[in-house]
Amino acid sequence: MNRPTSPNGRIISLRAGDYTAGIAAVGAGIQSLSHGRHSLVLPFDPDKVPHAYAGKTLAPWPNRIGGGKYVFRGRTYEVPVNEASTGTALHGLVVWDEWQVAEESAGSVILANMLHGQPGYPHQLHLWAEFSLDADSGLTVTIQAANVGRTAAPYGVSSHPYLAAGDKAVDECEVSFTAAQVLMTDDRLLPLELKETAGSEFDFSQPRVLGGMSLDHAFTGLSDDGWQVRLRDPATGAATVLSTPAGPEGSAWLQVYSGEELGRRGMAVEPMTCPPDAFNTGTDLIVLEPGDEHRFSYSISAG
Repeated sequence: MNRPTSPNGRIISLRAGDYTAGIAAVGAGIQSLSHGRHSLVLPFDPDKVPHAYAGKTLAPWPNRIGGGKYVFRGRTYEVPVNEASTGTALHGLVVWDEWQVAEESAGSVILANMLHGQPGYPHQLHLWAEFSLDADSGLTVTIQAANVGRTAAPYGVSSHPYLAAGDKAVDECEVSFTAAQVLMTDDRLLPLELKETAGSEFDFSQPRVLGGMSLDHAFTGLSDDGWQVRLRDPATGAATVLSTPAGPEGSAWLQVYSGEELGRRGMAVEPMTCPPDAFNTGTDLIVLEPGDEHRFSYSISAG
């Protein structure tokens, strides 16, 4: 007899000090993350398909490809369009795959996925996602890709956690991060132009309450020394911080989404190696030659 299973596969429980986390094998996703009684990410029901890509690992591209079509080294490719409202291919090819547990301990787990390719992306990538809890620094996520095929592969990566400040709606929370530019988009959320954030409604260099502002924007001009986004409940002082390191494991782009699809109960903060439609524009697109590897990391902690 077949046993019932979850749409998220196994949930791996991690603990270190006051931190606890649940990691979903399907999509290599962050199902929950807490520090004491303080939720750092908006948890999702392990027995239901998570909405709005909550917690997922996004590869071999983050964000979207316009029309599901792109040209790479003189050849045109088509991948499935999975967002009908914009006619775009959203968030890569591995978000609904069941990743395999490669290593596991009380405070960490490594999930592995072999992307064998498909007609629109005929490349072979071995992917690993490591989730490691530390009693002082919180959760560190490291995503690694190795091109184990015979052809060069376009590549980008991100992760899709929804930060939370306890149980407060994002409207009531202070948001702060420093980014010099914001990417303006068309009605399909595809790139138009970069604008300076200084003095604009997109300037979050000083903490301010989000209020009713709607965000679904990519930011760049981030610090080369690493950067952070802070979501804080001004009533209690409880805060959640997502940070990236300096150097090649960091990210030059940041997508911030105010979470309308989840009732604005969490704010998606997505460190990205490239902006929307990078497979067409080439902006910050990574090209993995056969044998090449790429590592990307970020951390989430109580602030």
